[in-house]
Amino acid sequence: MLQENLFAQQATLTTARLRLEPMGPEHFDGAWVALQDTEATRLTGTHADFTPEQIRAWLAGLAGQHDRADWAVIRCTDEQHPKERYLGEVVLNDLDADNESVGFRIALSPADVRGQGYGTEATRAVVGHAFDDLGLHRVALEVFAFNPRAQRAYEKAGFAVEGRQREALYWEGEWVDAITMAMLAGDPRPASAQ
Repeated sequence: MLQENLFAQQATLTTARLRLEPMGPEHFDGAWVALQDTEATRLTGTHADFTPEQIRAWLAGLAGQHDRADWAVIRCTDEQHPKERYLGEVVLNDLDADNESVGFRIALSPADVRGQGYGTEATRAVVGHAFDDLGLHRVALEVFAFNPRAQRAYEKAGFAVEGRQREALYWEGEWVDAITMAMLAGDPRPASAQ
C-alpha cells in the first residue's frame, strides 16, 4: 500500500528537450499567460476565470499538497531555442493510495508549442515516474471528444481508451463527450522517443 504523502518530496524530471520542475510561485508569469489562452481553456474544459491573486495563492500552496504533484514544463535551451521557455503544466492528482491510482492532466500553451511532441514527451516522463519511481498501479485521465490530437498523444504514450462519458461537458451551447483513458503499470510502454 502506498503512503498518503506520496508526493511530499516531488522530483524534478528531465527528458531530451524538457525539464519538469515542481510548480511554484516562480512560474506565475507562464501560468498566467496560459490561463489567457482561450484554446487551452477550451481543450481543458475550464469554465472559471481567475484573478492574479488566486493564481499566486494557488501556486504558493502547491508545495504543501501531498495528494498531488504539479510540474511546470520547461523547454531546455539548445541551438534552435537558446532561451528556456515555460510551455505549460503536467499534473498527477486525486491520489487514491488504497488503490495505488492517480489522475493525470496536462495543458500546453500557447498554440505554437502544441503539435511538436512536447506533450507526449512530458506525459511519458511523468507516467514513467508514476510507475517506476512511485510504485503506482494505475494512471487515468479524461480527454474531451473535441480534442482528438490529445487523445492520439495519450495513445502514443501508452494510454488505452476505456470508455466514454456522454455529454460530460457543456461548452458554448453544445454538449461534449469525455473519453476516459488509463494506463496500468504492467501495460507495454512505447519507447521513449518524441
